[in-house]
Amino acid sequence: MDERTLIVTPLKAEYIYLSEALSFSGFDSYQDRIGRMDVLQFPDLNLTLARGGHGKTQFAIHTQYLLDRSQNKLLICAGAAGALSPAIAIGDIVIATSTIEHDYHEKFSPQSKPQFFGHEDSVVQIRSLTFPSENFNIHFGIIASGDEDIIDVLRGEELHTLHGALAVAWEGAGGARASAFNEIPYLEIRGITDSADYAAPHAFQANLKNAMCNIAHILAQYCS
Repeated sequence: MDERTLIVTPLKAEYIYLSEALSFSGFDSYQDRIGRMDVLQFPDLNLTLARGGHGKTQFAIHTQYLLDRSQNKLLICAGAAGALSPAIAIGDIVIATSTIEHDYHEKFSPQSKPQFFGHEDSVVQIRSLTFPSENFNIHFGIIASGDEDIIDVLRGEELHTLHGALAVAWEGAGGARASAFNEIPYLEIRGITDSADYAAPHAFQANLKNAMCNIAHILAQYCS
């Protein structure tokens, strides 16, 4: 089997919206299985789309299972995120130059939070893409990863100040750890659904489809 790009979404809804958006853009797909997991193959893009599950641990387990049974040139975690910077709008995309595991609390000795750098060549390639007809912006920077819903403005400001993160989501560090273990390049791509505040639960549901469609626009160009 040729090496492919493996794209893993945390949630079922993210998986559905992303697959629908890629199909709407004219890319054919077919159902397939990797071991016990159902996946979608997009032959024209040379990519496999799978669902990883919610939270760092579940995401890492599913991702490792897929990596053990397939040949991949790049792993991408694609999903929703909350914005931590006022410069980032709903629907914008954040490409992680690095993913920092913000909920890794080591108390015995002072250590920096675990940080995983995004695949530099992929970042450079996406920077070169243009989307003149789209109504979203692409940002490059740190994404904070942790198993914690951020629905408090002060907590969001704390993460932004401590880590310089542009956005916050759950699963990225789990995917990054699986990728590092397998020595496969890694990239986290997140579509902004909310502002990591009290309105986040409703905003997430209202904006998820649009965020995943915007990710699909990037992937369609990047993988073509």
